[in-house]
Amino acid sequence: MAGGSEDVLLREIVEGPRRALVQLPDMRRIERPGWFQLITPSFRQGGFNEVVCSELPENEVDSIIEATVGEYRRLGVKFRWLVGARSRPADLGARLERAGLIRSASCAMFLETPRPEVPFPAEDVPMPRDVTIEEVDDSTLELYTRVMATGWNVEEGPLEKAHRRIMQENDRSQRFYLGRYQGRPAAVAGYLDLGHSAYLLGAVVLPDFRRHGLYRALVAARLRDARARGLRLATSLARAESSAPILERMGFRTVERLSTYSG
Repeated sequence: MAGGSEDVLLREIVEGPRRALVQLPDMRRIERPGWFQLITPSFRQGGFNEVVCSELPENEVDSIIEATVGEYRRLGVKFRWLVGARSRPADLGARLERAGLIRSASCAMFLETPRPEVPFPAEDVPMPRDVTIEEVDDSTLELYTRVMATGWNVEEGPLEKAHRRIMQENDRSQRFYLGRYQGRPAAVAGYLDLGHSAYLLGAVVLPDFRRHGLYRALVAARLRDARARGLRLATSLARAESSAPILERMGFRTVERLSTYSG
């Protein structure tokens, strides 16, 4: 695998985006060996509230789950807990389900990209009729946020504040894209420049505009931009039932299937 070992790729996909997070005013990060956690009370309906766990001590698993889940529930926020094949104990997922969390499947995926002068089929997706893709700037950031909030069914206010902060503070290592269908705002997506790779994130197409090629067009636009910046690897943590099959048809490969437990 020219992109590196599976462990290296998995760290780039799971740990890389968290290292690049912009600090929000009420965000708490809790890090220790085998544990990464975000607590952001202002994001009540999802986002910036998560646990990524690789290993818990056997004699403390249930008490840690109870305390962690209990804190999120007291705050009244939605959260997710990411569990991979290397997470311990082996029955961590079953314990989380017993605590009332709902499991879904995700795929850690990657695609190696050649030098900019080499043809690359994945980014040469023909632009669908009536679809346009534009990079978001200050003048369109509010519109971008509105589409994302609608698509993910979350509050617009906290999301816009976070996007403004990202635009101002991250030296544009995170880039946003807006897709239109017949001129109407229809889809959004972004990516993080992690130095070694482009991490694709935040893609959503509004229900009325699906099946018009917007998702693929947004992937292609991000790949073009990332490759022009010298990033030779694109990665994503994709939903197994929706975005992962599309990415696979565009050449992405799965490193590992992970489980996301939502509460």
